[in-house]
Amino acid sequence: MQSANMFLKKIVRSSVLSFAAQHGMKKDLFPLSRTLSLSLCLKQDNSCSPSEKLDLDAWKKVMKSGLQGEVSETVSERKEPDTLAAAREMLEMWRLAGKSVPENITEEQLKTFMECTSKSAQKKYLKYLHLKELHKKNDKRKMEEKRERRLEAQEQASETGVTKKNSFICLWANCMDKVCNWRAAQSMVFGQPLVFDMSFEKDMSVREVANTVRQIVLSESTNRRSIDPFHIHFCNFKDDSLYHKEFIKHYREAWGKLLITVTDQCYTEVFPKDKLIYLTADSPRVMKTFDHNKIYIVGSMVDRNIKTGVSLARAKRLGLETAALPLEKYLLWNTGAKNLTLDQMMHILLTLKDTGDWQKALEFVPKRKYRGFVNKPVHELKKTLSLINTLKLGKRQEEVRKQFAMNYSEKQTQK
Repeated sequence: MQSANMFLKKIVRSSVLSFAAQHGMKKDLFPLSRTLSLSLCLKQDNSCSPSEKLDLDAWKKVMKSGLQGEVSETVSERKEPDTLAAAREMLEMWRLAGKSVPENITEEQLKTFMECTSKSAQKKYLKYLHLKELHKKNDKRKMEEKRERRLEAQEQASETGVTKKNSFICLWANCMDKVCNWRAAQSMVFGQPLVFDMSFEKDMSVREVANTVRQIVLSESTNRRSIDPFHIHFCNFKDDSLYHKEFIKHYREAWGKLLITVTDQCYTEVFPKDKLIYLTADSPRVMKTFDHNKIYIVGSMVDRNIKTGVSLARAKRLGLETAALPLEKYLLWNTGAKNLTLDQMMHILLTLKDTGDWQKALEFVPKRKYRGFVNKPVHELKKTLSLINTLKLGKRQEEVRKQFAMNYSEKQTQK
């Protein structure tokens, strides 16, 4: 009987279990094989002696050990779980728990989340994405409300005069767009070049790169609407970089139609070095006048942590001339860094190019950063202030001496 049972077991393992393993049904067929083998044992001759009966406890131990071995084999044969799916499930649990997690997250954002080095960095990145999603929802809601109000106004404005006025405004806007595009096209041939250095991606976070691109988009629109625009160059620009992805998000189909020059070459390979001037707030040389024959370079960087000297070090490595805006010469500067945004720099350079007046150009500096303009140079003003302070201190010293003499004489008379 034992030989028949072993023979049946071999048949089941060789035929049925091999078929089940190929189709992922191996685990489910173990109870079936056990019942088949047990049924044969139970259908044996009634004449057999009790010693020849099946030992169920021993049989259970054998089957359990075999089942555990086969289950471990099936677990080892399973594929590794998808890490992205596991991360999505974890984020869904966090969102249900009330944490600041975005509802929709892309695969690229999920990979960035998994690359964060610490849990606090992951929470900050998720909070940034959550706030960004909320801003998008609010903007979409405002656009829908604006469209509804416009439709209501169009329905109410049944008079012909109002429709004529609106059509004239649309025609005027289209004409102005064509004029601005024509000026930008002329600047690509005859305009003064202005370089944006796009080599600071690794020095910034994802959020800072997004802010940088937003400021560059504002700078490009300001330049295109000006009377005499610059010929903008994006140098050290790499395809499939964070800069590139953010620009596509902003411009979409219009990215390939921009009237600017985009290249992956360094500006030292495109222009001669003696004409290049790198504008940085850390430069020891102060810019006195705007030179129309020079090519100015602006670092495409937004640094919330104020890493001083990054752009200056790059300019020195390349052997370029540097310059800083004369903020202290014309402004009573408050305490703080003298870093300006890229769109503010564009306004200042365009005003200097058109007028050459520093006072008009520096009006684009935020009012919170300075207390007002000065007529005299700041070093002369500091000298006058120090002289006034010394005079005040001298008068106070005389008053203190007189008071001490009076108190001393009173003490002497009391004795």
